Amino acid sequence: MVLITGGAGFIGSNIAEEIPGAKILDNLSTANKESISFVRDSGFHLISGSVNNYDLLLEVLKDVDIVYHQAAVPSVPRSIEDPITTNEANIGGTLTLLKACVDSGVSKIIYASSSSVYGDTPTLPKVETMPPAPKSPYAVSKLIGEHYMRVFSELYGITTISLRYFNVFGPRQNLESQYAAVIPKFVRAALLDKPITIYGDGNQTRDFTYVKDVVSANMKASRSPDSGVYNIAGGTQTTINDLATMIIDLTGSNSEVTYLPERRGDVKHSLADISRAKEIGWKPKYDLKKGLKEYIAYIKR
Repeated sequence: MVLITGGAGFIGSNIAEEIPGAKILDNLSTANKESISFVRDSGFHLISGSVNNYDLLLEVLKDVDIVYHQAAVPSVPRSIEDPITTNEANIGGTLTLLKACVDSGVSKIIYASSSSVYGDTPTLPKVETMPPAPKSPYAVSKLIGEHYMRVFSELYGITTISLRYFNVFGPRQNLESQYAAVIPKFVRAALLDKPITIYGDGNQTRDFTYVKDVVSANMKASRSPDSGVYNIAGGTQTTINDLATMIIDLTGSNSEVTYLPERRGDVKHSLADISRAKEIGWKPKYDLKKGLKEYIAYIKR
């Protein structure tokens, strides 16, 4: 039996799509209407509750072998505005879940970490062995989660795998939140012929990852006997200016690009070394353009 925490959210619901019959635990605080509707309409066992509730976790984890831990407050800007809530959800929730998993006899946890743990270290590409340098409370919370995964693996023998996601995008990602990720914001603006807003000069770079590649990484991790940390990314560097141009071209939009001052906590450049992920048998199947085409077609539908 499988449990997906945060399974009614963007990435969690995409993972759930690959695991019929999975249990889903979600407090629905950050999930959008589309992902919640998908989970409910697809007949998953949705339990409304928090990963901070130890007693509830003991009930939910009965007969569970593998946990996909996606639950989190996921936004860098939100974490800067409200670091305490981020800490409680991302660090407190992860620790509570780990303790409940050990006490319930769960064999494996696959943890959703983040490329933000690297911060703005100048070396590219980012390799798992690099010293992390997080720039936001969100990034700190994800790094501490990784440390807890490692410690619990060493102390209690539970297998833990931390997947460092790089700029994930795809179906059921929130389009309208003030904290929406860059690709949903750009696609929504382009389809409405509204201005596309870039923070900074647009020369900052990102390594974008289509959500189906993230799902396949989780599936590969579930079958791996190893514990450890792995970058999950497209493995290609793209400027935000080039991203905006690509989305305008793919949508046939008349949108213009506008610029605002850069935001606190944002990193300048990001690019992953994904060679280590081969150890769990994973590599991406989508480049940015292929993923954008599929995602834009989905949004239009």
